[in-house]
Amino acid sequence: MRVAILSDIHSNLQALYAVLAELESDPPETVLCAGDIVGYGANPNECCEIASRRCSKVVLGNHDHSAITGDTYLMNPYAARASAWTAKMLSGSSREFLASLPREEHFVLGGMRVAMYHGSPRSMSEYIYESDLDGLALDDAGADVVIMGHTHVPYVRRVGRVLVVNPGSVGQPRDSDPRASFAVLDTLAGNCQIRRLDYDIPGAARAIASAGLPALLGERLYSGM
Repeated sequence: MRVAILSDIHSNLQALYAVLAELESDPPETVLCAGDIVGYGANPNECCEIASRRCSKVVLGNHDHSAITGDTYLMNPYAARASAWTAKMLSGSSREFLASLPREEHFVLGGMRVAMYHGSPRSMSEYIYESDLDGLALDDAGADVVIMGHTHVPYVRRVGRVLVVNPGSVGQPRDSDPRASFAVLDTLAGNCQIRRLDYDIPGAARAIASAGLPALLGERLYSGM
């Protein structure tokens, strides 16, 4: 079974379109999303609509939570400003969709037990980089595959018997590679690959500027940082 794993779309419709086009050319059996559908970018409602329609499982991200609650604790000023803007722009259906999302999901795909979180099993706001994995009690998740996002830095690593996947960010990569990032899990082979795609960065940056969001949020798309 082939499973596409997305995370951290961050209202970047141009990047999401590029990923969807790739998936349409080589369709997976299902699509998952590890949260942060909104925040930073200019198209929160469109991204919510696509995620609700195309993804079989979605978990709540910290930016999703902020947009529906107004809680900007731990956010930098740029993120907090984008969150406030997003909250004003959300349609009723988008707000209802985000409010329905669980903080974690546990399910079986292709015979593999999967646990999915936005940040970590402990918190949606905890950053787990690849270098942090050795100190994380992943066996407690009771899964063969653990999916985490939030860092915007992709990796695939086996820790003991657990395959850990961070698909990186569709809409705001931060590993010095500006291309949209996602992952494809093959449950039969028991492996996962990170995919990178070019997309219309100037279009996404222009949309951010036109929306009156902080210019930095568009400018950083060019560097992937």
